[in-house]
Amino acid sequence: MKLTKGLLAAGVIATAALGPQMSSAQENEELKLGVIAALSGGGTAWGQGLLRGVELAVDEVNGAGGLTIGGTTYDLTITPFDDQYNAAQAKTAAERLVHEEGIRYLFGPVGSPGALGSIPVTQPEGVIQFVDGYATKILDNEYKDDLFVFRTGLSSSEFSKPVVDWIHEQMPDVKKIGVIAPNDAVGQQAISALIERYESQGFEVWSDFYERGSKEFTPVLLRMVTQGVDLFDLNSNAPGEAALLIKQAREVGFSGQILQAGGAGVREIVDAIGSAADGFLKYDVIDLNDPALSDFVKAYEAKYSGPINGLASQYYSAASILFEAMKRADTLDTIAVRDELENMEGWETPFYGPLNWTGEDFYGVNHQIVIPFYIMKVVDGEGVVEAKIVPDLD
Repeated sequence: MKLTKGLLAAGVIATAALGPQMSSAQENEELKLGVIAALSGGGTAWGQGLLRGVELAVDEVNGAGGLTIGGTTYDLTITPFDDQYNAAQAKTAAERLVHEEGIRYLFGPVGSPGALGSIPVTQPEGVIQFVDGYATKILDNEYKDDLFVFRTGLSSSEFSKPVVDWIHEQMPDVKKIGVIAPNDAVGQQAISALIERYESQGFEVWSDFYERGSKEFTPVLLRMVTQGVDLFDLNSNAPGEAALLIKQAREVGFSGQILQAGGAGVREIVDAIGSAADGFLKYDVIDLNDPALSDFVKAYEAKYSGPINGLASQYYSAASILFEAMKRADTLDTIAVRDELENMEGWETPFYGPLNWTGEDFYGVNHQIVIPFYIMKVVDGEGVVEAKIVPDLD
């Protein structure tokens, strides 16, 4: 396995503009981090959240003088790449970041297509990678006996059960669920997990698919309406597609409850479709009124405009975990840092309490962080917490 220690080669892949990086001392070495994220297309809100979360964590380290490892102090820089929420682009990005830029620490992609596209490039090279995507093969794959991938949040396999249990308890009149997803392996897996959860609680489920990248969903939505669906679950569709699905569902006359049991981004959907989002229920990983996030929110608002996507806090936390593991390992050797990550159970994360890894029983490796999540309801254009759920995965 090829591993790189010490200074990483300089260079820039500029598909997204980064703000000025803070430098703590001119004589510090440079340590480059890679980011693969959807910075255009339907997953832009997620990709932007990922990039901004990592940027804020980097700003914090550089502002404090840099990261000292093995007696050398490093200023951190970010090399980003837009994968357009696309597996082929993510693979290309990974190849350039790993083989041309020599990057050994990588954040992203968001979403299963990009994650699955990049892993065959990163894992044989021992690159530590934090991803957010729900596909089982992100963790349960041919590399899992020597895996360097960590998932920054729960997948639908973990959070769908408490969400469905909550619907069963709170909505006794809901009997039939409609689920629509992209017509690819990722969408089919997402629907399969949701159907299993809903049916286990006695719900009847109708499902259908669309071609990824579609903008017109009227035909499939009309089919859903004729089925007499009570609740439409958008599952893990990217914010761009989710907003269009909600808007067009209302336009074809669907008057039932709409819920998205996966994928952060309440504010982006509200901004995209306005009052059509009223009453919409949404899984999310951030409550901006939580006092634990106050410093993070201030830093975010001082640097950026627009809504704070939940993945920003998720990836800020992931970056903070990585930097702590690097300090503990006191080396840039990714095997040593990976081992420290695995042994950091109980370390106090920035927002989510003590670090808790899970996944051994389901994936064969404890590389998935356990974090609380929220069910938000859109009321007068704002996301209001309906429930906070702390998963019990024991």
